[in-house]
Amino acid sequence: MSAFPRAADLGLIGCHVCKLVISADTPARVDVADELACPRCGSVLHRRKPYSYMRTWALMIAAFLLYIPANVLPIMRTASLNDIDDNTIISGVVELWVKGSPDLAIIVFTASIVVPVLKFLSLGTLLLSSQRGSGWARPQRAKLYRLVEFIGYWSMLDVFVVALLTALVRFGLLSLVEPLPGVIFFGLTVVLTMLASMSFDPRLIWDGRDSDD
Repeated sequence: MSAFPRAADLGLIGCHVCKLVISADTPARVDVADELACPRCGSVLHRRKPYSYMRTWALMIAAFLLYIPANVLPIMRTASLNDIDDNTIISGVVELWVKGSPDLAIIVFTASIVVPVLKFLSLGTLLLSSQRGSGWARPQRAKLYRLVEFIGYWSMLDVFVVALLTALVRFGLLSLVEPLPGVIFFGLTVVLTMLASMSFDPRLIWDGRDSDD
């Protein structure tokens, strides 16, 4: 436990929709499932997100499984008069580097490889440490969660690059850029990792409890 009391220790509960904080003893409307509801907006009240661990694990594992074909399958095809080239994420980074755009290659590599891997490692660390009730570096783990949420959207850079190139090159007459299945898997990976970070309740870091249902 931290040196400061939690809302649960003070008998408080917050609504995740309208953000109203009320006393758990405050009379609130009860819905048909006999669950405590917010007196202002009527949403069901939970001290913690229900089944946060299970949902986050499921989404993260699904994202990891999709991340494999996202890196193996080509994400973009470039075609000109006498050349057709299919690029995966890695081969695209290498091609950018070789053709004199090392800065762009580093940006794409960071957004497409480094960021997703760090998200997997960070979420895995948060899940395992919280489920075990670890008191290790709780403030730092809370900051890590906020960082994961902040950088998550930048993983879509590859998808945006492919979409932008596809739109721009279609104005040309002698070349063509087409998205390939790899970009779909990559986009799904990014979406699932974003949902996984949203499903994880960072308040569990401070609880140190094994159940969140």
